[in-house]
Amino acid sequence: MKLSLAAPRKFVFVLGCLTTLAAMTIDMSLPAIPDMVRSMATRISAGQMIVGAFMLGAALGQLPAGLLSDRFGRRPVLICGLVVFTIMSAVCTFAQSIEIMLTARFVQGLSSAVGTVVTRAIVRDITSGAAAARLMSVLVMIFTAAPMLAPVLGGYLVTLWGWRAPFAAISALGFVLLVSTIAVIHETHKADASERILRQFTSSVRQFFAQRQSILGALLVMLPSAGFLSMITGSPALVIEIYGYPAQQFGLLFALIGVAILAGSTLNRSLLHRYSGIQVIGLAASTLGLAGVQLLLIAWLEDVPLFWIWGNFCLYMFGVGMVLPNAAALALDPLPQTAGVSSSIVGVLQTLSAALGSLASGFIFDGSVGRIVIILGIFGSATFAAYALRHLVLRGTAIIQAPS
Repeated sequence: MKLSLAAPRKFVFVLGCLTTLAAMTIDMSLPAIPDMVRSMATRISAGQMIVGAFMLGAALGQLPAGLLSDRFGRRPVLICGLVVFTIMSAVCTFAQSIEIMLTARFVQGLSSAVGTVVTRAIVRDITSGAAAARLMSVLVMIFTAAPMLAPVLGGYLVTLWGWRAPFAAISALGFVLLVSTIAVIHETHKADASERILRQFTSSVRQFFAQRQSILGALLVMLPSAGFLSMITGSPALVIEIYGYPAQQFGLLFALIGVAILAGSTLNRSLLHRYSGIQVIGLAASTLGLAGVQLLLIAWLEDVPLFWIWGNFCLYMFGVGMVLPNAAALALDPLPQTAGVSSSIVGVLQTLSAALGSLASGFIFDGSVGRIVIILGIFGSATFAAYALRHLVLRGTAIIQAPS
């Protein structure tokens, strides 16, 4: 393990920025949609598809990104992905039709997958155990800033220079990250192209699902992710439509979610100097379970103050800030040689679970408080149950994640 590579601040900062690539791209483009729709003389529903097209590409790009980084190395895959991302961002900036825009956004999403998948694999290359979880906590802290700042920046750019400005800024971000990656990120993985690519992929997938520790880690990533995206989907209706708060106050409330994640990640990094990753996951799972039980009670009571609901949202996201870095490290720890594919499997499972949580939230929504909070309550409680029953998954497998 090349622990020395984890120390330079520039190295860690660039890794953190790479993890924000997809979130920044989605959030910064949101304020541009209304003006873009008018400019292209299309429907608002078609304009909103730029988010779905990007997310579909980002989901489909994860497995190839992980496999290619195992096969050819982390650095070349990062560089190629960022080149494509920057070019597609420029195409979005100058697109004259919604068809070209949607195509470019899909390819942009495909290429953005290198940001999260390869970064997570690099973390596993250079460290493991509690040290890997601490480094991932730092990346989460950097990532947290994206959803809080990107929509504000996007709106400011649209106001000053029109709807194309956020896409130009995204293109500039891609270029800056490309130059930074070339200058700062060194190769951390010994590439292995000795096997046929399909055989290498299937072998890597089998190795992942043969590790009970990896299955537990993936499960502890999936469950809280399914919950919090359902909350994000339903929160505007809860705050603005049901409780009648203005949109400006919703923005301030939503910023508290980012603060909660940041606080959880910061505490997590501190605790990992004294406790193992699995012990800290226990604390995080208990926090999620406490929030989950209260939200289930709220779903039953219905008529409760908003501060109780939002306080539990923040408590849930505080737990998420602690559990995700540790669970990801737990999943990747036994698989140093196939960290790219393993990282992509975790990413795909997280994306699918989050999408299902969001779809379920929309499907059951009937305008009531209970239908908004119940999914978050279920998955918060399920996360605690999965941790409490971890021995049924592990069945004798020893997890050693001592602080390092």
